[in-house]
Amino acid sequence: MLTGKVLRFDDVRGYGFVAPDDGNEDFFLHVNDLECDKRLIVPGVRVRFAAEEGDRGLKASRVNLAEQQAEAPPAVAQPAGVVYEDEMACDVLTAQELRDELTEALLTCVPGLTGQQILAVRAGIVELARKYCWIDE
Repeated sequence: MLTGKVLRFDDVRGYGFVAPDDGNEDFFLHVNDLECDKRLIVPGVRVRFAAEEGDRGLKASRVNLAEQQAEAPPAVAQPAGVVYEDEMACDVLTAQELRDELTEALLTCVPGLTGQQILAVRAGIVELARKYCWIDE
């Protein structure tokens, strides 16, 4: 078993990276390889893990905390413009920024959409975002 420090971990996407204590190449870390609560895997936390060769390089498996945590990990300072809810960080967009991002994503993912279809999808998603306060008005 190796030990190292979590560099970053996105619990929404379910992956991150661990820097081993021996200074070698970083290891890919996937939520399916955790043997502890994913909420404990935050930048700076020391972990113990087994090394595997994955499809794209080194991969950490059987990941657990290197030391027992007496308390929850320290809170990360909140940068301006970022909202924290349920331990998930995200940027809050304006309605126009959301429309712009949606247009780019739709044109990239489904290039055959008509302008009218794009406008209809954007309107529906922006309305949903307003309903749940996902955008900054």
